[in-house]
Amino acid sequence: MSVLVVDKPVGPTSFAVLREVRRALMRATGGAGRPPKLGHGGTLDPMASGVLPVCVGASTKIIQFLLDADKEYLAVVRFGVETDTLDATGQVLRETPIGDLDAIRLQAALAGFRGEIEQVPPMFSALKHHGKPLYRYARAGQTVERAPRRVKVHELELLAWESPDRARLRIRCSKGTYIRSLAADLGRQLGVGAHLTELRRTASGPFALAQAMSLDQIAACVNEGRNLPFVSLRDSLAHLPAVTVDDALAVRLARGQRMGWEEIAPATGERGPLCVLLAPDVVIAVVDRTAEGAVRILRVFNAG
Repeated sequence: MSVLVVDKPVGPTSFAVLREVRRALMRATGGAGRPPKLGHGGTLDPMASGVLPVCVGASTKIIQFLLDADKEYLAVVRFGVETDTLDATGQVLRETPIGDLDAIRLQAALAGFRGEIEQVPPMFSALKHHGKPLYRYARAGQTVERAPRRVKVHELELLAWESPDRARLRIRCSKGTYIRSLAADLGRQLGVGAHLTELRRTASGPFALAQAMSLDQIAACVNEGRNLPFVSLRDSLAHLPAVTVDDALAVRLARGQRMGWEEIAPATGERGPLCVLLAPDVVIAVVDRTAEGAVRILRVFNAG
């Protein structure tokens, strides 16, 4: 089980980054064997950079738990200009004088975007409608009705007001939060419109930018015959609460036997998902709690 944390550059898609990582891994093995199975723990748009966890081989089993994790971003928002994509890659729809907009007014507006908020997913997104991504409808000039979604913004901080029309923000948020939508909604709240001009993901679940390697660094590591710094399964699930069980419970989990939640997590107060350990560094399963108080096994891993 292994996860490679990549510092995605601006420009390529997340899937293009996976292709580059796959080529590097194949070079590392001299082209022997089948290309490794890869998956990433959360798409970044081409204009965005930063933390992209890449799961290799059997570690693709944990992708869903990475997708569900909180994320942190640094963003630059430009006020007074709205685009069709809600970011700098789109066509300008309208421009509005920003008047006396300053850091004080912006700080006051930010308060309304902290905590649980509702967002309408952008048309230029990969969400599916009748089996087709929304961006395909958008490129054809069509608009699809989208229901608002509830997301949670844990932290929203103004790092700097860059006169005359830009702000640097730090956002820590739940899965499914569109920073482009947050920027556009913030501009509408202020009455001047806005769009996202820069986005860098600094953390994704347990992974931070300090762990990430650029594609050039990965290539250099492989070319020099050095081991890549894969993150262990235990550390890759460090954002989940954990509980340690004995050998008998581990065997029952491995066999998929029914058991009550209290057998796994007595008096912990945790409702799941929960990382189940046989020893401090040996992950054997990820489980959840059913409405009836039983254990639902989400994933089982080979402790051997």
